[in-house]
Amino acid sequence: MDQATPTPATDPSAGPESGLGPATQEFLRALGSPTRQRIMMLFAQGAELSVGEVAERAGISQATASQQLTLLRRGRVVTSRRAGKTVYYRADRDGVLAALADLRAYLLTCC
Repeated sequence: MDQATPTPATDPSAGPESGLGPATQEFLRALGSPTRQRIMMLFAQGAELSVGEVAERAGISQATASQQLTLLRRGRVVTSRRAGKTVYYRADRDGVLAALADLRAYLLTCC
């Protein structure tokens, strides 16, 4: 279920001088919520969790966990895989590193 999202390296129109790339904008939106930030801490040390496990550990409903994980996946902060009927989530290290590289290039250009 990994989603291929263009990164600055693969999207020539997304350079620091033209602003942040769309993938990095989604990344920042994904981390813009205290609930999603709390969820991300659940994935420390490479943890892989189902929606139900995220809901239980974060103290939120399963529906809310599912919605929040969808936004995190869209922002390439988490990735997912399906095993039977269960979807497991884990941190998307490559997605995070790509967004951080784009953000760094942008900030070094503008500031």
